[in-house]
Amino acid sequence: MEYLLEFGYFGLFTAAFLAATILPLSSEVILSGMLLKGLSPIALIAIATIGNTLGSLTNYALGYWASQEAIKKWLKMSDDDIASAQHRYEKYGILSLCFSWVPIIGDPLTVVAGILRIRLMWFLLLVTVGKLTRYIVLGYIVLNSSIT
Repeated sequence: MEYLLEFGYFGLFTAAFLAATILPLSSEVILSGMLLKGLSPIALIAIATIGNTLGSLTNYALGYWASQEAIKKWLKMSDDDIASAQHRYEKYGILSLCFSWVPIIGDPLTVVAGILRIRLMWFLLLVTVGKLTRYIVLGYIVLNSSIT
């Protein structure tokens, strides 16, 4: 992870993108480190949001175009993961996409959005709002708790 810090903004974009897919990365750690190094908070939050949203869009595309068997194999999602995400959609509607940043449930939500053919405009809007809000809150916490 520290390796990605050396690549600056591109490293953050890469970490954020991959963290939204099946890889167990934490873009929050990279973002926090870069904020503490004094890089532009606005640029960092924008880059992290764009990278993380595009990673979720990759999940959406897999759900949209791939078979459920391929999804289970590539993303290591079980029938229970898919059923649980579909249940969240039935219970909370597409607004559940605002929580696509939440660990464990977020990736399946974005895949199932593709399976269910959620309109791309709504997908991008809600996923971006959720991820942007998370990064803004994280940035605020990091910058205000590091002041001594």
